[in-house]
Amino acid sequence: RREAAEEEVDETPQEKKLRLAKLYLEQLRQYGESRLAPGVGAIGGAASGAEPGPHALPAHIPLSLQVQPPDPDSIRVLRGHQLPVTCLVISPDDRFIFSASKDGSLIKCKWEVESGKRLYVVPGGKKGTEEQHMGHASHVLCMAISSDGKYLATGDRNKLIMIWDTATCKRLHIFTGHRDAISGLSFQKGTHQLYSASHDRCVKVWNVAENAYMETLFGHQDVITGLDSLSRECCVTSGGRDGTVRLWKIPEESQLVFYGHQGSIDCIQLINEEHMVSGADDGSVALWGLTKKKPLALARQAHGMQDIQGPQQPYWISAVAALRNSDLLATGSHSASVKLWKCGEGFRKLEPLWDIPLVGFVNSLKFSTMGDFLVAGIGQEHRLGRWWRIKEAKNSICIIPLKQKAAAPSPEAPDSS
Repeated sequence: RREAAEEEVDETPQEKKLRLAKLYLEQLRQYGESRLAPGVGAIGGAASGAEPGPHALPAHIPLSLQVQPPDPDSIRVLRGHQLPVTCLVISPDDRFIFSASKDGSLIKCKWEVESGKRLYVVPGGKKGTEEQHMGHASHVLCMAISSDGKYLATGDRNKLIMIWDTATCKRLHIFTGHRDAISGLSFQKGTHQLYSASHDRCVKVWNVAENAYMETLFGHQDVITGLDSLSRECCVTSGGRDGTVRLWKIPEESQLVFYGHQGSIDCIQLINEEHMVSGADDGSVALWGLTKKKPLALARQAHGMQDIQGPQQPYWISAVAALRNSDLLATGSHSASVKLWKCGEGFRKLEPLWDIPLVGFVNSLKFSTMGDFLVAGIGQEHRLGRWWRIKEAKNSICIIPLKQKAAAPSPEAPDSS
């Protein structure tokens, strides 16, 4: 009991009441949205045709039971980037994909999901010329899109954050202030508040609508490698080789520290307001609850071991993705496959589902809002460095359809892929 008590995160009764109330309201709101959404068969939990009970909140939707194993032949490949794709996001209406790469002349692309057409390209330039042209002048490492689809934020190795109008792809503003590469960006859901993480070990908060800097958060002892947020006024970060995952509570100006991985923690994403998933270069994938300091579940060597000379090493986990408010996860490495996982037993177990063959470094993974497809950003190199190069890989964006099992009729349109 003493050990269990030590694992519990310190929280006052008032903080706990406020947290649970916010969580309940958010789940009710999302549940209402899912009931109104056209794809309710996929996300609303009503695929069986039965009316959900009053306690059927979105955080517990067993979506993994409804998805068929993806067909490798149905994967669509979008080509256009000359160098490795480093990051991507999907618009909230699932119609467009925005992507970026290491390519100095082809920094940011806008793609149409249905047709696969490249709609817009923002050219880059040489370092120091950012004010003279539209694009970045160094590798873009991260991007985020606001939940209303109005703003896109991109961050690069040259310490700059650029804000774009998603409709016109015009640059609106440049944020400066970080002292090293920008490694993570996320908009708080339902707002225009932007969180940014950097290799300078700090997190900054910005108001994009007013082009304003708000505050800086300190705590990590090594470069921050990833960041994510949802509706609550907080964000989570992965701290590289300092071995920690952190939850930052913005109004309280406090942070919670989580330990579990043995290697550098390279990627992180929230599953819902109470759980998150992270991946590390020791090959492990961890499932966390925000009230426990240690992982609820840990899959070691999640993508197997590399067949290289010398001591065997596990494949690095380079990307993680979670279908929000469900039990479906995806992880990427350079092991020639993307893996789908199920969160079992109330988020206390990680169960592998299927492998999807994809050759190359999986530098970014994102589920569509409705959960009907998964997008992977593939490169011949890792997004942060050039440790290995997979020559046979194609620098591309892969759209992986996730078809629903035919247990219940769905009002969605036929699969266009």
